[in-house]
Amino acid sequence: MTGDSPLRLAVFDLDGTLVDSQHTIISSMRAGFESEGLMPPEPAVVRSVIGMSLDAAIERINPDVRGLQAQRVAAGFKHHAHAAQDHGDNARPEPLMPGTRGALDRLESAGVLLAIATGKGRAGLISVLEAHGLLSRFVSLQSADDAPGKPNPTMLRRAIAEAGAEERDSVMIGDTVFDLQMAHNAGVKSIAVTWGYHQVEQLRSARPYAVIDHFKELDGVIENMSGQTTEQL
Repeated sequence: MTGDSPLRLAVFDLDGTLVDSQHTIISSMRAGFESEGLMPPEPAVVRSVIGMSLDAAIERINPDVRGLQAQRVAAGFKHHAHAAQDHGDNARPEPLMPGTRGALDRLESAGVLLAIATGKGRAGLISVLEAHGLLSRFVSLQSADDAPGKPNPTMLRRAIAEAGAEERDSVMIGDTVFDLQMAHNAGVKSIAVTWGYHQVEQLRSARPYAVIDHFKELDGVIENMSGQTTEQL
């Protein structure tokens, strides 16, 4: 990546993009439903809603779970997730996706600011980043506690504002159609990654600027963005 990249801000999704958190999310969601005596969702169903806010994900999984019952399912999810993320002496944090640290290093070396926009709650977001020593590398952290869930563009727009960037010099990088739709709604270019939780066909249907199979491909895609505008995408 060259040092004169026109990109000012790279906003990343967390779960499925930077961190492989599916096992914690799946087990926590199943535990939340089981705590209410409900049929636990299949892993594929849970993966399909990763990236949404917790409330929206529960409603998508089972539209009949509403009101106080939905709140109790969410509480069960959070209890299980917090226990799983307790980074004690014998605990291991959710692993980074291959190439994550190198990609962040190269972007920062090129003068690109970093931010996160995630459907995860703020406590879980902070916990994961601290566990990997990455917390200080992001100029903006947007979570499900800060704004409406994806694909609402609010959290992405807030990240751009906090970084002092603009839509035209920012990019959203994520593994779900919710990330890509959020970028579209904010007037921001997007890059889809295939190592996460949505199928490639789903990602392509959201018409991202590019689809990459490994973080090592990110450099070339960003360089090719030079001179492009959101209207051309």
